[in-house]
Amino acid sequence: MAEFSQGAPGLRFLFSHPAYFLACGCGSGLVPWAPGTFGTLFAWLSFNVFQPFFTDFELLGLFAAAYLLGIWIIDKAGRALGDPDHGSIVWDEIVPFWLVLLMTPETFLWQAAAFALFRLFDITKPQPARYFDDNVKNGFGVMADDLVAAGYTLLCLALVKIALS
Repeated sequence: MAEFSQGAPGLRFLFSHPAYFLACGCGSGLVPWAPGTFGTLFAWLSFNVFQPFFTDFELLGLFAAAYLLGIWIIDKAGRALGDPDHGSIVWDEIVPFWLVLLMTPETFLWQAAAFALFRLFDITKPQPARYFDDNVKNGFGVMADDLVAAGYTLLCLALVKIALS
């Protein structure tokens, strides 16, 4: 039974469990319109805050741990909300976009292009992202479809970089 299934979650939900706080992107997923976009913006801002303190290898390890943790926290939050991929759950946007940013040149233009491409692929869900979105209704499926969007984003950015070389 969903504990918080009445409409959009609020601050009570956000602060009722650490998993909900993370699943909702530290509150960025509570925005009533385009929460996935705000979650991705939160990822962009937070990445640029913590990235200077870690090596790329350390960040890969942290992102792998955050991805695995995300499977659990999203599953827990989704059950509490009565929807495995509730719009306020944005951890699935955050962690894959951190990975994209790690592999993107550190200029505003490249990062803005990465943001736009990631949002495009997250919204349109090209295969196999659509398969996960339609058929795997748990934390793993929610995280997986955004990881696919990250892969498509990185592929496009790599092709642009090659074309510009």
